[in-house]
Amino acid sequence: MTPFHLAFPVDDLEATRHFYCDVLGCEPGRASDSWVDFSLFGHQMSAHLRTAPQGNGSSGAVDGKAVPIPHFGVVLPMHDWKMLAERLEAAEGIDWLHKPMVRFAGEPGEQATLFIRDPSGNALEFKGFASLETVFAH
Repeated sequence: MTPFHLAFPVDDLEATRHFYCDVLGCEPGRASDSWVDFSLFGHQMSAHLRTAPQGNGSSGAVDGKAVPIPHFGVVLPMHDWKMLAERLEAAEGIDWLHKPMVRFAGEPGEQATLFIRDPSGNALEFKGFASLETVFAH
Protein backbone atom coordinates (compact mmCIF):
# COMPACT_ATOMS: atom_id res chain seq x y z
CA MET A 1 0.00 0.00 0.00
CA THR A 2 1.20 3.51 -0.74
CA PRO A 3 1.03 6.34 1.81
CA PHE A 4 -1.75 8.91 1.60
CA HIS A 5 -1.20 12.70 1.49
CA LEU A 6 -3.37 15.15 3.44
CA ALA A 7 -3.02 18.96 3.57
CA PHE A 8 -4.82 20.70 6.40
CA PRO A 9 -5.06 24.22 7.81
CA VAL A 10 -3.47 25.28 11.11
CA ASP A 11 -3.21 28.63 12.89
CA ASP A 12 0.18 28.16 14.62
CA LEU A 13 3.06 26.27 12.99
CA GLU A 14 5.20 26.02 16.13
CA ALA A 15 2.36 24.57 18.19
CA THR A 16 1.62 22.21 15.29
CA ARG A 17 5.27 21.09 15.07
CA HIS A 18 5.32 20.49 18.82
CA PHE A 19 2.13 18.43 18.82
CA TYR A 20 2.93 16.32 15.77
CA CYS A 21 6.64 15.79 16.52
CA ASP A 22 6.86 15.83 20.31
CA VAL A 23 3.43 14.51 21.29
CA LEU A 24 2.63 12.11 18.45
CA GLY A 25 6.24 11.25 17.56
CA CYS A 26 6.00 12.18 13.86
CA GLU A 27 9.12 12.78 11.81
CA PRO A 28 9.30 16.28 10.31
CA GLY A 29 9.80 16.73 6.57
CA ARG A 30 10.18 19.71 4.26
CA ALA A 31 8.99 23.05 5.61
CA SER A 32 8.72 26.76 4.85
CA ASP A 33 7.45 29.75 6.79
CA SER A 34 3.88 28.87 5.76
CA TRP A 35 3.76 25.04 5.83
CA VAL A 36 5.41 21.97 7.32
CA ASP A 37 5.26 18.30 6.32
CA PHE A 38 5.10 15.38 8.75
CA SER A 39 5.23 11.63 8.44
CA LEU A 40 2.19 10.40 10.34
CA PHE A 41 2.73 6.66 10.56
CA GLY A 42 4.21 6.74 7.07
CA HIS A 43 1.58 9.06 5.57
CA GLN A 44 2.37 12.57 4.32
CA MET A 45 0.54 15.26 6.29
CA SER A 46 1.07 18.90 5.26
CA ALA A 47 0.08 21.56 7.80
CA HIS A 48 -0.55 24.92 6.09
CA LEU A 49 -0.70 28.15 8.08
CA ARG A 50 -4.08 29.90 7.78
CA THR A 51 -4.56 33.28 9.42
CA ALA A 52 -8.07 33.89 8.06
CA PRO A 53 -11.15 32.07 9.32
CA GLN A 54 -11.93 28.96 7.31
CA GLY A 55 -14.70 29.19 4.79
CA ASN A 56 -15.21 27.17 1.67
CA GLY A 57 -11.49 26.62 1.20
CA SER A 58 -8.43 28.70 0.57
CA SER A 59 -4.99 28.22 -0.87
CA GLY A 60 -1.43 27.87 0.31
CA ALA A 61 1.79 28.52 -1.60
CA VAL A 62 4.10 25.64 -2.47
CA ASP A 63 7.01 26.01 -4.85
CA GLY A 64 5.58 29.30 -6.13
CA LYS A 65 2.16 27.86 -6.97
CA ALA A 66 -1.17 28.36 -5.20
CA VAL A 67 -2.54 25.01 -4.02
CA PRO A 68 -6.02 24.46 -2.60
CA ILE A 69 -6.34 23.86 1.14
CA PRO A 70 -7.83 21.46 2.03
CA HIS A 71 -7.04 18.81 -0.55
CA PHE A 72 -6.38 15.11 -0.43
CA GLY A 73 -4.80 12.54 -2.69
CA VAL A 74 -2.58 9.55 -3.19
CA VAL A 75 1.18 9.13 -3.45
CA LEU A 76 2.01 6.77 -6.32
CA PRO A 77 5.09 5.12 -7.80
CA MET A 78 6.18 7.27 -10.77
CA HIS A 79 5.13 4.72 -13.40
CA ASP A 80 1.58 4.61 -12.02
CA TRP A 81 1.46 8.42 -11.71
CA LYS A 82 2.50 8.85 -15.35
CA MET A 83 -0.22 6.45 -16.47
CA LEU A 84 -2.83 8.38 -14.44
CA ALA A 85 -1.59 11.75 -15.73
CA GLU A 86 -1.78 10.53 -19.35
CA ARG A 87 -5.31 9.18 -18.79
CA LEU A 88 -6.47 12.46 -17.24
CA GLU A 89 -4.85 14.58 -19.96
CA ALA A 90 -6.63 12.49 -22.62
CA ALA A 91 -10.01 12.72 -20.86
CA GLU A 92 -12.53 15.45 -21.58
CA GLY A 93 -14.07 17.66 -18.94
CA ILE A 94 -11.30 17.39 -16.32
CA ASP A 95 -11.40 20.39 -13.96
CA TRP A 96 -7.65 21.09 -13.79
CA LEU A 97 -6.23 23.20 -10.99
CA HIS A 98 -2.60 22.43 -11.95
CA LYS A 99 -1.58 20.32 -14.93
CA PRO A 100 1.15 17.70 -14.37
CA MET A 101 4.44 19.24 -13.28
CA VAL A 102 7.59 18.48 -11.28
CA ARG A 103 8.31 20.08 -7.91
CA PHE A 104 11.60 20.20 -6.02
CA ALA A 105 13.45 19.21 -9.23
CA GLY A 106 16.93 17.92 -8.49
CA GLU A 107 16.33 18.12 -4.73
CA PRO A 108 15.60 15.44 -2.14
CA GLY A 109 11.91 14.66 -2.39
CA GLU A 110 11.61 15.52 -6.11
CA GLN A 111 8.06 14.74 -7.14
CA ALA A 112 5.61 14.94 -10.00
CA THR A 113 2.21 16.35 -9.10
CA LEU A 114 -1.14 17.33 -10.54
CA PHE A 115 -4.28 18.89 -9.07
CA ILE A 116 -7.87 18.35 -10.20
CA ARG A 117 -11.34 18.86 -8.77
CA ASP A 118 -13.93 16.11 -8.60
CA PRO A 119 -17.51 16.74 -9.73
CA SER A 120 -18.39 17.97 -6.24
CA GLY A 121 -15.56 20.52 -6.25
CA ASN A 122 -13.21 18.63 -3.91
CA ALA A 123 -9.55 19.25 -4.67
CA LEU A 124 -7.38 16.20 -5.27
CA GLU A 125 -3.62 16.00 -5.66
CA PHE A 126 -1.86 12.98 -7.10
CA LYS A 127 1.89 12.75 -6.52
CA GLY A 128 4.46 10.55 -8.23
CA PHE A 129 7.86 9.62 -6.85
CA ALA A 130 10.68 7.74 -8.59
CA SER A 131 11.29 6.06 -5.22
CA LEU A 132 8.68 5.93 -2.46
CA GLU A 133 11.59 6.03 0.03
CA THR A 134 12.02 9.75 -0.83
CA VAL A 135 8.46 10.87 0.02
CA PHE A 136 9.68 12.50 3.26
CA ALA A 137 13.18 13.45 2.14
CA HIS A 138 14.27 16.99 3.02
